Formats: sequence, structure tokens, C-alpha cells
Amino acid sequence: MSTTATAQRNVELARKGYAAFNEQDIETVNGLINDDAVWHVGGSSPLTGDYKGKAAILDFFMQFGQMTEGTYKADIHDILANDEHTIVMGTEHMTRKGKKFSDRFVDVVHPDDDGKVKEFWRFVEDQGKIDAFFND
Repeated sequence: MSTTATAQRNVELARKGYAAFNEQDIETVNGLINDDAVWHVGGSSPLTGDYKGKAAILDFFMQFGQMTEGTYKADIHDILANDEHTIVMGTEHMTRKGKKFSDRFVDVVHPDDDGKVKEFWRFVEDQGKIDAFFND
């Protein structure tokens, strides 16, 4: 199976987005999100919920950044994409209240026709562990 230009674009935009998030370059991240996007956060923590629209997603990012004290970094292991989905596998690292946390994740991104995020889901290796980290 060959890679389409759209799939390659989706991989490149994902790399750009994760690099920008790691650098806390919210302007670049903001430009990669559709105005009507939905960002799903699973689990049972103060961050859990469905964030609808760019403003709500950016508010979530700010709350997340405050809770992780600006320490969040994602090490990307691989990005797989086709014309309809982008799958990102990696390990996240962060600190909160002096406690370090790492966990593996798989993100599922549904891009719009321009490659911007229109829907985002994160699945983590140990949801109970991350819930405890944010509920402490």
C-alpha cells in the first residue's frame, strides 16, 4: 500500500503539532486545531471531559499546563496515518507537586480536509495511574 500525499501531510502536521506542544508554542498548536474540534479526555480526574471548540480546548491546555507545572513532554515513537486518521504512539513525561510521572499513550486524531485536528482521543497505558497523578 502506498502513502498518499494527504497521509504524508497528516504525519508532518502531527510531528509539527507535538513539537510545538513540547515547546509550549501554543500559537502553532492553535493553528493546527479546527475551530469546531472536539478533544476527548478520558479517565476520572479534574481534566476529564469532552472539550468542544478551539476556545475550550485552549482552556484545557492552560489547565493541563498549570497542573503539570509546564513540565509536560511527549516522546514520539511513531506516527501512522492515512487520509482519515493519524495515530501517534509515544511516552509522556510530566511533574506535578514534585512527583514525576511517565506513561505510554496512543493518540487517535481525525483531521479535517486541511489536516487540522477535528477530533482527538488519547488512550493511556494505565488510566488508573494517571487519574491518581492528577487527583493527588
